[in-house]
Amino acid sequence: MTADADRRLPAARRIIAHVADLLRADLSVRLWNGEVLPLGPDARDDIQIVIARPSVVRRLLLKPGLMTLFEMFASGDLRVEGGSPLEAADRWDHGRAVHLAKRADKMMVAREAVPFLLGGSDDTATQLPAWDATGDDGVGRDKGARRDQDFIQFHYDVGNDFYGLFLDPRMVYSSAYFTRPDASLEEAQAEKLDRICRKLRLQPGQRLLDVGCGWGGLACWAAENYGVNVHGVTLSQAQLDHARARVRLLKLEDRVTLELKDYREVDEPGGYDAIAQVEMFEHAGFANHERHFNQMHRLLKPGGLYFHQASVRRGGRDAIRPTATTRVITRFIFPGGELDTIGMTVTNLGRLGFETLDVEDMREHFELTLREWTRRLYENREAAYEMVGEARARLWLIYFALFAKGFERGSVLVYQTVAQRRRPGPSGLPLDRKSLYL
Repeated sequence: MTADADRRLPAARRIIAHVADLLRADLSVRLWNGEVLPLGPDARDDIQIVIARPSVVRRLLLKPGLMTLFEMFASGDLRVEGGSPLEAADRWDHGRAVHLAKRADKMMVAREAVPFLLGGSDDTATQLPAWDATGDDGVGRDKGARRDQDFIQFHYDVGNDFYGLFLDPRMVYSSAYFTRPDASLEEAQAEKLDRICRKLRLQPGQRLLDVGCGWGGLACWAAENYGVNVHGVTLSQAQLDHARARVRLLKLEDRVTLELKDYREVDEPGGYDAIAQVEMFEHAGFANHERHFNQMHRLLKPGGLYFHQASVRRGGRDAIRPTATTRVITRFIFPGGELDTIGMTVTNLGRLGFETLDVEDMREHFELTLREWTRRLYENREAAYEMVGEARARLWLIYFALFAKGFERGSVLVYQTVAQRRRPGPSGLPLDRKSLYL
């Protein structure tokens, strides 16, 4: 063992003690030698952040940031034991965490970093399940320059069985609607599906286009409970196969038609009474928003209703600039993804031929949804490791944690917006919203 290696452990102890003074968290760190150190006064050790090798400290010192954390969590060099990443994140104060680097004694940290920086690296190469090493994530590009079907299949064709580990039986992969905090995920997703149908004022015999129909949950619900004829499109073959099987199981073939097709290639002008887009819009990209709303307008009958559920950024001057979070997510989880703001959504609807009728914030509903997805995936993590590999399963757990905390803090939000294709005269809708909430 070199002299620098001999100095790494005491240096790590001093750095962690300094972090603990600032973070005051209720969990502990386990070093590569098995030593457990608290991250705050009276911190418990039931949940531990494990530093598997000294190079973890080295990498964090040389390249601090969310991308580095994601890479090391995926490789297992940095991991959480005793609970999920979300349970660990619940053990510290976010305000203290985000200002940690500013408040740290930089001279002290630089001094203690020397044995890690001079002692060489013990990194081992780990193949991570990241999107396209060329960096072609589609961000900022219009449809003609994006590989949308590849992007969708990277995310969704990881396997229906994997999604089944954490989704409800209908495989609804979007924010649920909780009428009470202790509602089950199954109850909350059924409530969400029914609210979509009520907000669209669906009537028997109408035609509904389900944009990004996923595993067929909404299509089957609308056909079965509201008597509408549904046309659903998706770019995921795995989703399509599952959804068609569900349609056959429920004997809805006469009312539900599903296709592997880009919704922008649907060519039935004025052919639909209603259109639902439920959290597909995040995949479209800023450069394609106008094209999206123009297509919705073209496909709807005059007076037809459009339902739009999407996660959005909080807004501000730099609302469309990529952030550390979006860079990580487009690399590992959602290539091509860009989040709108609710202001831009409503503005685009207004200028492209729609009247916005209703906007509902569902931020806390998505936090509850993500907490339940996390609980289920963490409980089934061994099965997930077998299906998709440990790296990808760990990435999904930290992705869920990142967004659950984002919705909790309000740095990311989700809205249900209902708009009508503009036409002269009355809207033809009730004067109040009571019928939406019965």
